[in-house]
Amino acid sequence: MTRGTGEGTTMARLLSVNVGMPKDVPWQGRTVHTGVWKHPVTGPRTVRRLNVDGDGQGDLQGHGGEQRAVLVYQIQSYAHWQEHLGRTDFEFGQFGENFTVDGLPDDEVCIGDRYRIGGAEFEVTQPRVTCYRVGLRLGEPEMPALLVSHRRPGFYLRVITEGEVRAGDDIIRTRTGPGALSVAEIDALLYLPGRDPDTVRRALAIPALSPGWRQSFLEMAEDHATASAAEDQATVSAAGERGWPGFRPLRVTRITEETPSVLSIRLEAEDGGSLPAAEAGQYLTLRVSGAGDPPPVRSYSLSSAPGSPAYRLSVKRDPHGVVSRYLHAGLRTGAVLEAAAPRGDFVLTPGTAPVLLISGGIGVTPVLSMLHRLAAERTRRPVWWIHTTRSRSQHAFAGEAHTLLASLHEAHEHVFYTSPEEEPAPRAGVTRGRPTEDSLRDLGVPAEATAYLCGPEGFMSALHDALLDIGLAADHIHTELFGARGAVTPGIAGRPRTPPHQPPGRPGTGALVTFARSGLSVRWSPRFRSLLDLADACDVPTRWSCRTGVCHTCTTPIVSGNVDYSPAPLEPPAQGEVLVCCSRPETDLVLDL
Repeated sequence: MTRGTGEGTTMARLLSVNVGMPKDVPWQGRTVHTGVWKHPVTGPRTVRRLNVDGDGQGDLQGHGGEQRAVLVYQIQSYAHWQEHLGRTDFEFGQFGENFTVDGLPDDEVCIGDRYRIGGAEFEVTQPRVTCYRVGLRLGEPEMPALLVSHRRPGFYLRVITEGEVRAGDDIIRTRTGPGALSVAEIDALLYLPGRDPDTVRRALAIPALSPGWRQSFLEMAEDHATASAAEDQATVSAAGERGWPGFRPLRVTRITEETPSVLSIRLEAEDGGSLPAAEAGQYLTLRVSGAGDPPPVRSYSLSSAPGSPAYRLSVKRDPHGVVSRYLHAGLRTGAVLEAAAPRGDFVLTPGTAPVLLISGGIGVTPVLSMLHRLAAERTRRPVWWIHTTRSRSQHAFAGEAHTLLASLHEAHEHVFYTSPEEEPAPRAGVTRGRPTEDSLRDLGVPAEATAYLCGPEGFMSALHDALLDIGLAADHIHTELFGARGAVTPGIAGRPRTPPHQPPGRPGTGALVTFARSGLSVRWSPRFRSLLDLADACDVPTRWSCRTGVCHTCTTPIVSGNVDYSPAPLEPPAQGEVLVCCSRPETDLVLDL
């Protein structure tokens, strides 16, 4: 309870100091490494720059560190949750906090406030991170969303002066934070809809705000400043406004063999109408009924010039790929394929800096589309074309790319052949081997360039690192990967990567859920709480944190179908996207996972 309002007066009292070292906990068939289990200690404890003596955090990406050294929660919130949840089994440390306090409510404590407790001084830096582990600790999976919606998150402290604290110490405010934005207001500003741009700017003016939350608000401010332009330029990957919903029949009007292992497929509207223009670098998602039952779904980059009256896809034959085998062996002119609208954010962006178009193998397709766009615009930007393939016979689009480059004001063409059996072609600009950091330096690749990189995962990883080493800024290197994106599973113990598969147990009989990037279709079963739980059971790589519709880490593009939410997210995702952590399929569903 507050006992005075001025600085130097007693504000609250420390009821309990709680610590706990990280441990492994079984959860949904996985192992979570977490320090959320905290328990009270008696006597004094020294609080140091990173934590309380005897305490630790399992996931330093989201918890701990200098900005999050001590977590605070209030006994008044304990009483609130006891009533709301109908529970009487709480003990100090139950919410993962280090300090259980009497007073310091979230709607009164402000970011930047400083407090003296015992022999230590602290500064408020941010609200609690919304994390599934507090739900795990309490046995209440929806707890992260409840903490936000009920405006009772708790908050973190930075240690200004190290010292001893103990239960019973008075909590004395020594300084009021600038900006007068409370913990509850800052938490709502990040996680709830209806954000006020002026309040975002006020938050950014608070020096004590932690860097992670500051970055989130910077992104909000930038998004608001460019909202009108972004709305005008919105692509189907974000909202589908310039495309079409779900899948649409497209007719195959031409099939061209580019190399013995690559063919191009020209697609036009089945009804003879026009097709919306795609951005340079986007892709189509196909549902190919002739390749299996249920029809498999795959995504392929557009290799055509943006604005062309037809779409061109170029597909490499994969001896183990059911779709590519069918397209190469069974597809005929006149056939109809189902396609979702062009989508993807690996797109050529405007600017004046040099452009690096770097590709490996069939990864040439999206950057070829970008090259078409630059040629059509008669760009004055220097363009670097760096392509790696096995041999001259496997070099798809060699003539087309060379012609486009020859039309540019300043172009640099460099091709690498990796096959040791074949001598490089005699023309200039062809090298045997692979591009490396040294070879990129020798080629004079400019450090101020913007790079677009597409190819096999290992190729992109190596070239990404090489570009960083020669001086390119990380945010100037854009990559495209058609396989599953890297997973974000905070606190989950590492284990060998398993290819996506049908879930264990009895097959479901509900809606057909297709994970497009993973090449897997699964019938829904109500034994799964959410689409995220289904993906986890199938070892489909996913990204998540709160698992209750708060943080939007799990936001996933939806190619077709509809979902139902339970619980409803605190803020709905953008049109064309879904939060898989709290949704279930209403109809057959295709997700970009």
